Amino acid sequence: MARRVREQRPSSPASWEERFWRAALLASCVLGFGFLIVPIFAVLPISFSSGSTLGYPLPGFSLRWYAEIFSPRPWGMTLTNSLIIAAATTVLATILGTLAAYWLTVSEFRYKKLLVAFLLAPMVVPLVILALAFYFAFSQIGIRGTYLSLIVAHSVLATPFVIVTVTATMSGFDGNLVRAGQSLGASPLPVFREITLPLIMPGVLAGAVFAFMTSFDEVVVALFISSPTTKTLPIELFAQLREQLTPAIVAISSLLIVFSVTTLGLAQFVRSRGQLKRGEK
Repeated sequence: MARRVREQRPSSPASWEERFWRAALLASCVLGFGFLIVPIFAVLPISFSSGSTLGYPLPGFSLRWYAEIFSPRPWGMTLTNSLIIAAATTVLATILGTLAAYWLTVSEFRYKKLLVAFLLAPMVVPLVILALAFYFAFSQIGIRGTYLSLIVAHSVLATPFVIVTVTATMSGFDGNLVRAGQSLGASPLPVFREITLPLIMPGVLAGAVFAFMTSFDEVVVALFISSPTTKTLPIELFAQLREQLTPAIVAISSLLIVFSVTTLGLAQFVRSRGQLKRGEK
């Protein structure tokens, strides 16, 4: 009886040392996030400046710089190039990354870990080294400076992110469903299309978002293999930072920040919904 009473007794309140360290941890997190985020919000109002320089105080309120970034040149052309390359990269990297993640999950062979390390190498190899490799390779076959070269290079960079995302989604996948479909006479392709793909779709969509953002924000490789006709938006931003500092740079950066936060939030939402559905099932 006494033992049962002790088990039902509420836990003692946290000591002052525990409360102190919790408060210190919370304060350090707030300061860290503030250090990273406050400068962004401090610069964003400059995009609405009516002046032609970066600085405070603002001479007035204007949307002229947002109107300028939608002009045909230089922002309109580079934005179109970035969207075309990023969209094609997303399709190619998502297909390759999903198939690779599925095969690596369901297969067992001797050099599997070595192959995984090779497929994920673009995530850890310095971009300058990859850019030089792409430059010499594409120059030899005569496609440097084309859309194809940028799409292939960005797909190499984006595919590992899809592999990681889809592999994490397939960690809770029930392989008995695949075996059940095969036992009923279905071939591997219909089984993958009708059973596996719908279950891992949240991870595939999240990987597609990461692939798009990887291509859309990439600048190092694009500097080596792009041409004046295939110049991307990050390259134009880099050039404008060196040549002339106008609020148009802040305006386009503001739109990119909003776009990045929205897409990453959407990816997290899709993954959360997928995990919730798997939990309900």
